[in-house]
Amino acid sequence: QVQLVESGGGSVLSGGSLRLACTTSGLTVMSNCVAWFRQVPGKEREGVAARSDAGYTYYSDSVKGRFTISRDKNKNVVHLQLTDLNREDTAMYYCTAVKGPVSSENCGRRLESATEWPYWGQGTQVTVSS
Repeated sequence: QVQLVESGGGSVLSGGSLRLACTTSGLTVMSNCVAWFRQVPGKEREGVAARSDAGYTYYSDSVKGRFTISRDKNKNVVHLQLTDLNREDTAMYYCTAVKGPVSSENCGRRLESATEWPYWGQGTQVTVSS
């Protein structure tokens, strides 16, 4: 059974940084496609960053250059480093994964739709104020 648990959210000022963590069980982060999405009330869940099993990374245009997705193989954890935060980054952030072989291209393309991901955590809230 796959379980994902997010942590690390909080309240920060514009320009600040946070590091989110997704602790996983039931799958190996180094061997599967993993990603982060975010959602604000009234809007669809938005893909933010993905990392394929081969290590290729993909980012939405809105976060490219500011966010970094990484994996800790020893702890089976997926991180999302958030820097230069602004108010538009305020959202609930969710960790997600696909278990099983997918190509790196497929992994990145799945950022376009939350329906492509079968496993989700409960989310961690990020609030950015000016």
